[in-house]
Amino acid sequence: MTASRILVLNSGSSSLKYQLLDMADSSRLAVGLVERIGEEASRLVHEPLTGPGAEGGKRERTGAIADHGAALRAVSAELAADGLGLDSPELAAVGHRVVHGGTRFTRPTVIDDEVLAEIRSLIPLAPLHNPANVTGIEVARSLRADLPQVAVFDTAFHATVPEYAARYAIDAETARKYSIRRYGFHGTSHAYVSRATAALLGRPVEDVNVIVLHLGNGASASAVRGGVCVETSMGLTPLEGLVMGTRSGDLDPAVIFHLARVGGLSVDEIDSLLNKKSGLLGMCGDNDMREVLRRAGEGDEAASMAFAAYVHRLKKYIGAYSAVLGRVDAVTFTAGVGENAHQVREAAVDGLAELGLALDPEANAARSSQPRLVSAQYARVAVAVVPTDEELEIAAQAYALVTQ
Repeated sequence: MTASRILVLNSGSSSLKYQLLDMADSSRLAVGLVERIGEEASRLVHEPLTGPGAEGGKRERTGAIADHGAALRAVSAELAADGLGLDSPELAAVGHRVVHGGTRFTRPTVIDDEVLAEIRSLIPLAPLHNPANVTGIEVARSLRADLPQVAVFDTAFHATVPEYAARYAIDAETARKYSIRRYGFHGTSHAYVSRATAALLGRPVEDVNVIVLHLGNGASASAVRGGVCVETSMGLTPLEGLVMGTRSGDLDPAVIFHLARVGGLSVDEIDSLLNKKSGLLGMCGDNDMREVLRRAGEGDEAASMAFAAYVHRLKKYIGAYSAVLGRVDAVTFTAGVGENAHQVREAAVDGLAELGLALDPEANAARSSQPRLVSAQYARVAVAVVPTDEELEIAAQAYALVTQ
């Protein structure tokens, strides 16, 4: 029996998302989430998609789950109840989402003690994410020490950005000493979506230049030339770039000095302000685009201003990345907002006819879960909507590595 299953783990500070996929046909066998880990009211939602357990649909249980070890053991028990346990000989590897790989990790990597230590050393670059990623790896290794554990890095797809685009114009020695450069994030999504866009156009990925707009609560843009990322909006951290749900995106660095000197805010307070209390939330009090659109439609000035700022930043990046690529074959929207908010797509493309962009209003407004073109037939540049699939991308990369 050939082992073709990959368990994908996305470990957060108090959550554990998982999917079990069979790479023989890229099918999903089970999906689930453990949230509020460490609390009395922890919650596990498990959904088997195949086998005898699938007929019963989702299963949910609540109660204290002390830590990530207990969470993964609970997940293992749920999978085992469906005949999909971690002890299955069909399980080929566990694929872990790791947010920051620095300059060391530019491709999926089998995890050993040395690799784990290096991922841990990158915690200062991603203090909100890498610690939880490390915990997930440690727990999975303890449960199946014999099974390959593969790290797939959010930053890896952007490692091809040219050095002159990745560097910040600060003192070179300071930048080197503190590893300050543009790394970029959401890389698994940008990789998957850029390839899927080429497939949608019916062209080899090597022939397609695409601007990918990953618009969720976190949002990022990338310029991809022939399948290779050449520019991305997020930087040293996920704070830079587009207006997001709670992050400011691009900001004059002197705002930080001003808040410290004049406002008396501490570094931690400024960090929290820019990452957790800014973006749409900071401008209008809502970080859910659905609520922003509803309020703007009712004439709410704060929501209208937040939406206008969000769209203005998108237009700037579409224009800038058009210049970077020289020739653009497609602009692709993905993730929660990009896939579902037709008003965002309409507003972002409006007025960009000189760049070759125009929408088909009916196609753009139609709801669908499938990859599709929403551009006008006469448009020189395709506008696409492609649902992202980061879990499938992680599973595919992990499976390719362990079966080489």
